[in-house]
Amino acid sequence: MYRQTNTLLWKLRYLNIKVQKSWRHQSTSVTEKVLSYKAGQNIHGFTVRQVTPVPDLCLTAVQLSHNVTGAEVLHLAREDSNNLFSVQFRTTPRDSTGVPHVLEHAVLCGSHEYPCRDPFFRMLSRSLATFMNAFTASDYTMYPFSTQNGKDFQNLLSIYLDAVFFPNLHELDFWQEVWRLEGENPTDPDSPLVFKGVVFNEMKGAFAHSESLFAQHLQNKLLPAHTYSVVSAGDPLSIPDLSWEQLRRFHTRHYHPSNARFFTYGDLPLEQHLKQIEEQALSRFDQIDPDTAVPPEPRWDHPREYHIRCGSNPLAPEPSKQNCLTVSYLLGDITDTFEALTLNLLSSLMVTGPNSPFYKALIEPKLGSAFSSIVGYDGSKKEASFSIGLQGISEEDMEKIKNIILQTIDHVEASGFEEERIEALLHKIEVQLKHQSTHFGLALALYIAPCWNHDGDPVPMLRIDDMVTRFKQCLKDNPRYLQEKIKQYFKDNKHRLTLSMSPDQAYFEEQRRAEEEKLQQKVRALSDDDRKEIHEKGLQLLTIQGSIQDASCLPALKVSDAAPVITATPLEMGMAAEVPVQYSPQPTNGMVYFRVLCGLRTLPEDLKIYIPLFCNIITKLGCGSLDYRQQSQQMEMKTGGMVVSPQVVTDTGNLDTYEQGILLTSSCLERNVSAMFDLWAEIFNSPNFEDEERLRVLLMISAQELSNGISSSGHTYAMTRAGHTLTSAGRLQETFDGMDQVQFIQRIVNLPNLSVVLQKMLEIKKYIFDQQDMRCALNATPQRMSEIALHIEEFVERISIKKNCRSSQLNVTEEPTFTPSQMKTYFELPFPVSFIGESVRTVPFTHQDYASLVILSHMMTTKFLHGEIREKGGAYGGGAMMDHSGLFSFYSYRDPNCMQTLSTFSRAVEWAKNGKFSQQDVDEAKLSTFATVDAPEAPCNKGMDHFLNGVSDELKQEHRERLFAVAKQDLIAVATRYLCVGQQIHGIAVLGAENGNIRKDPSWVVR
Repeated sequence: MYRQTNTLLWKLRYLNIKVQKSWRHQSTSVTEKVLSYKAGQNIHGFTVRQVTPVPDLCLTAVQLSHNVTGAEVLHLAREDSNNLFSVQFRTTPRDSTGVPHVLEHAVLCGSHEYPCRDPFFRMLSRSLATFMNAFTASDYTMYPFSTQNGKDFQNLLSIYLDAVFFPNLHELDFWQEVWRLEGENPTDPDSPLVFKGVVFNEMKGAFAHSESLFAQHLQNKLLPAHTYSVVSAGDPLSIPDLSWEQLRRFHTRHYHPSNARFFTYGDLPLEQHLKQIEEQALSRFDQIDPDTAVPPEPRWDHPREYHIRCGSNPLAPEPSKQNCLTVSYLLGDITDTFEALTLNLLSSLMVTGPNSPFYKALIEPKLGSAFSSIVGYDGSKKEASFSIGLQGISEEDMEKIKNIILQTIDHVEASGFEEERIEALLHKIEVQLKHQSTHFGLALALYIAPCWNHDGDPVPMLRIDDMVTRFKQCLKDNPRYLQEKIKQYFKDNKHRLTLSMSPDQAYFEEQRRAEEEKLQQKVRALSDDDRKEIHEKGLQLLTIQGSIQDASCLPALKVSDAAPVITATPLEMGMAAEVPVQYSPQPTNGMVYFRVLCGLRTLPEDLKIYIPLFCNIITKLGCGSLDYRQQSQQMEMKTGGMVVSPQVVTDTGNLDTYEQGILLTSSCLERNVSAMFDLWAEIFNSPNFEDEERLRVLLMISAQELSNGISSSGHTYAMTRAGHTLTSAGRLQETFDGMDQVQFIQRIVNLPNLSVVLQKMLEIKKYIFDQQDMRCALNATPQRMSEIALHIEEFVERISIKKNCRSSQLNVTEEPTFTPSQMKTYFELPFPVSFIGESVRTVPFTHQDYASLVILSHMMTTKFLHGEIREKGGAYGGGAMMDHSGLFSFYSYRDPNCMQTLSTFSRAVEWAKNGKFSQQDVDEAKLSTFATVDAPEAPCNKGMDHFLNGVSDELKQEHRERLFAVAKQDLIAVATRYLCVGQQIHGIAVLGAENGNIRKDPSWVVR
């Protein structure tokens, strides 16, 4: 499959012919069919309202309505095998019990035709779905799935339709998923009663995060008149006020076809979708008035201000500066799609990048660590809003910041924007239109959902090129067009909210006491009969949770439905001035994707902790004759982005060797290739490492982002920490991406003098950009490949690297002195829940047992850990995973039962070791594995497994054949051989709630 460059042009021409012929053939079968539909045509109980070609996105939109119920349907026919379905309902609660969020959980617990518990989760192992989930927004709930298999699409559609329209909504499912009173020990009738429930614990974890708390208050106080004044996801102190009966009533009104919007996307025929929707669901309903519309928000006659409190963050960049302030404006109705686009573009001009007025006014003076968590345009609700503010500020600066925001509005209204900035913004839109993402259908569904939810027409939103043309004309006709919008929506707008937030050391304790009071209030109201019933229901729930569910009612694909052979990715390996280059010809729609990987093997150890910072700032400090503002402007005008990131890859055949490097990633339109390479050459040859003030700004933003990320991605940090003593690659991963990096940035962000840090950046640059471990990758259209290859050659000739021909394979590092060791680490953080990770050193990718461990991780998750950690334990999520690092990891997310979960990990190993699973369980685990392995890949990412990880198509095929061959006995064997205590070395990490048991145990390292 890999040939030298002398055959490149021939092969590219051949591939281009194949791609073009294939596209023309598919175009006939998909696009021409839907273009034949006529307005007024009846199809399986639906009437076609409009057929609209959308050439910008290479699709055709068909809008229909159901003849009886009035349900709306939008079908987007496109040459994409990753077909998507979603149904969304307008859900508009009037209290904070979280009923829409609760209902999202409850309908997934079984339905009339599919009565087994949690059919959605069980379908993960009976399907080749590329996506399955559900979302609760402030005013709608959406249920999407996608798959590349036609039979699978029909299976999943049946389950989704039955789940949302005909759920069982059993009371015990409500108990498990939402909230319940139950004994700490459910089997002991005298055990103290406590609150339990998945949603209850999920929201406790969510609101322990100050960013989530702030965002919720901002919505509630900016839009106080109707549904946005409450917490649709549920306030933990209000969730226990929700009853099972209220939930059922909410479902009857909100989950009705008259309140539904169906979305389908891809290359499968529309008629089959409509027939199935009609026969399996809508034919059983009449039309109703669901009365779910959201009225316009009454406008204020004067601005308002509010102040709230949050918990203190021990990982904040500056502990004395943890305040936040945001000024928000209520704008216009999002169903005016052109006005919404204009305001969105205006928002980008005001806040995006170092050339924006609010970046200059708020970030560069270092009044705070970063923009507030809610910044810019928000079109997710019926009426849009714009917010601007800072986090990480001192209390005495709050009034000053508020005044600066208002003064900046005045300045922008008077001065307007430079033409270059508007040009760069329009270029960004052009790039986004041409870029093809993996889950394009899902992205479109989420993009149109808010507008469609409020009875707006979603199709004009898709015709982006038309709206941009109109926007350009408005600017041409009226040079003050944007300034007049500033005056209308900002300067003269009285519906303005100033929200501030300050930390309070007593906050989390007060929340704990409030929950305890709520609990005691519930307990005091119980009679003896109530207590008896609670105990009996608890035992009943335990019995159900512990029983083996009959899933035979669910449709399922077979392992044989997975393709036996992978689809090969054509690659060409060549050289550009003695640097290896991988060429991947792809239908990139006029985009060019370029990567460079530079090795770190010679970099001294003491500099490696600085690598993530180096990667973060190298494209943001200026280069050559460009200062950082000019550099940013050129990147926006000529590229789709230039990003640098650390790279650690374990060798496919040896856990004790790995590649370390930094990855440079960029994209551009074909016409801007030369400009993109000019920018990279300047960054390589003459980056600016002299601006200490600019570095301080970037450091503060980085520190704030790392601090904020822990409460939303704590399980990732826990797994990274758990693996850091098991392999040398794991140790470096912790340095780059773990808590070590968080704490390091926290230490250096407040150094009075950053010149030493700039000196470290210069040293790193010399080791990385001036040495020989380097290779490149190019993904582009076949017909432009040879031309772009010349640009790569010119680029390599321009940069000052040491020329030395090297292999295009991984340049690995060996650390013979590294010895794996066991460590248990505990980071106590002020969360009411915990994040847990446990990792075990196993085998590399090419080892015979690797495939068995991958399948075992899927089977453990679906057949054991999900039930124990989520259903019984009340955590939001948990499972097991096996990746290329050779580490088998267990994890849990927003977990109220730390020690119980660690015990569950051990019991999962015993369960597997003792073979307490069936052959069907094995087959289902294989199917879910293939769904992951065969996930769709965008043209820009084709060949990246080979380039970054050294995994060729041949290795992928060998791995695939091993997956097919895995037997039950193999799973028992690998569980025994690698996962049992004493067989391999384990690492454990816990981030989160105070835990006295851990603190008393000397085997734990407390950080």
